[in-house]
Amino acid sequence: MSVKVKNITKLYGNQKALENVSFSIEKGEIVGFLGPNGAGKSTMMKIITGYIDTFEGEVKINDLDISKQKINVQKEIGYLPEHNPLYLDMFVKEYLQFCASIYKMPKNEVEHIIEKVGLTPEAHKKINQLSKGYRQRVGIAAAILHNPEVLILDEPTTGLDPNQLVEIRNLIKELGKDKTVLFSTHIMQEVEAVCNRVILINKGCIVADLRLKELKEGQEQLIEVEFDFRVEKRFIEEIPNLLEAENTFDTTWELTFDTTKDMRSVVFDFAHDNGLKILKLNTKNKNLETLFKELTL
Repeated sequence: MSVKVKNITKLYGNQKALENVSFSIEKGEIVGFLGPNGAGKSTMMKIITGYIDTFEGEVKINDLDISKQKINVQKEIGYLPEHNPLYLDMFVKEYLQFCASIYKMPKNEVEHIIEKVGLTPEAHKKINQLSKGYRQRVGIAAAILHNPEVLILDEPTTGLDPNQLVEIRNLIKELGKDKTVLFSTHIMQEVEAVCNRVILINKGCIVADLRLKELKEGQEQLIEVEFDFRVEKRFIEEIPNLLEAENTFDTTWELTFDTTKDMRSVVFDFAHDNGLKILKLNTKNKNLETLFKELTL
């Protein structure tokens, strides 16, 4: 077991930032830690990495207890904080050699890491000359210099342009091949693009923990349909495989079906049999975005 979090509670005064949070992550998983702003994501990251050491509960990294073996645990972790702390007046290579000296790593390892994260074309520049995307690469490079087994990334894609997003996503996926990655974000598209599992947190509590594959396989089908006349719910409920029907506006209904079979033809048949015309019909699957809205509103 790479990461084990058990019954974590953290208070700031009378306010609970985290309440009885538990989860575990196996080696080789890329896990998205997803939640709205203020949900407790960064607090959890700081507890796992040892930056916050006053809390209730237990955190173990590779069976090492963070409360009892903090230095040894931190040797197992690579951490990119939300606000990437860099010495902007240093050159890229100079900064990473400085970081390597802290870990007592050989200097030739820096060249390997620079190449691994795609910094070779920028290695001769000062960090303040780099784009946001390349600064994130420098932060990730510093986090993996000592070859940690566990990589903690707190909002690593915030503020990146579309091209930089793709580059950092690919880098994270590559790193996840031989490391455990916990990836904190409030952007659902990043979880769907990078992770194979999502832990959803809201108001300091875990509200969902599932694999993205399970979400896709178990998708409910949502159909939004607008008729030309109002229809009573008791008639709508006669449609086969209907799980839920919500009258969202006037003659518009959102229909949820517990099947992945395309139900549009069934809705058309219902309209025809009841002398109705369909003015609008949209179909969509229940994805991470709809789950997020349901559990965090």
